[in-house]
Amino acid sequence: MFGGLGFLIGGHLAVSASSRGGLLLRVDPQQGEELLQDPRAEPFVMRGREMSGWLHVEADASMTDEELARWVELGVLYVRSLPAK
Repeated sequence: MFGGLGFLIGGHLAVSASSRGGLLLRVDPQQGEELLQDPRAEPFVMRGREMSGWLHVEADASMTDEELARWVELGVLYVRSLPAK
């Protein structure tokens, strides 16, 4: 579905290494607008449709370990709040 290596928690995708580079990240939809203020983040679009609660985050060699950990933690924390499948 998402074309990359994904990490699931309780049957929910939390974060993925995107096939187009960077990260595909599951986030609280209510935090989406706030998180999009980061220049690395953009809405995730699938088949021409913007997916609420999903972000594509540009991750390259300039991203620090701390920045990467912050993004991954956002995905993990949100998915842990969901009931297991």
